[in-house]
Amino acid sequence: MTTSAAKIDVPNAMNIMITEDTLTVDLSDGRTISVPVAWFPRLLHATPEERKNWKLIGHGSGIHWHDLDEDISVENLLAGKQSGESQTSFKKWLSQRTKR
Repeated sequence: MTTSAAKIDVPNAMNIMITEDTLTVDLSDGRTISVPVAWFPRLLHATPEERKNWKLIGHGSGIHWHDLDEDISVENLLAGKQSGESQTSFKKWLSQRTKR
């Protein structure tokens, strides 16, 4: 018996909006998804100006925040995956921010 994985077409991000608590992404298939900003500690600790400084990458397959060195894929958002960054990495990043 053979099985094959179903190919799932992941829509692209078209636009995003970030509030103090929510990351909202408009998708190319007409859906809008929202996730808690707390899922992404770098976004959670960002200033409003840093949160606004984003760009779509990979034709909308992801979102990048240059000031935060943060990338989030649409595929992971749709799968409900939170940040995979280790606590050690995040703490190092956070300590470097507080030294500014």
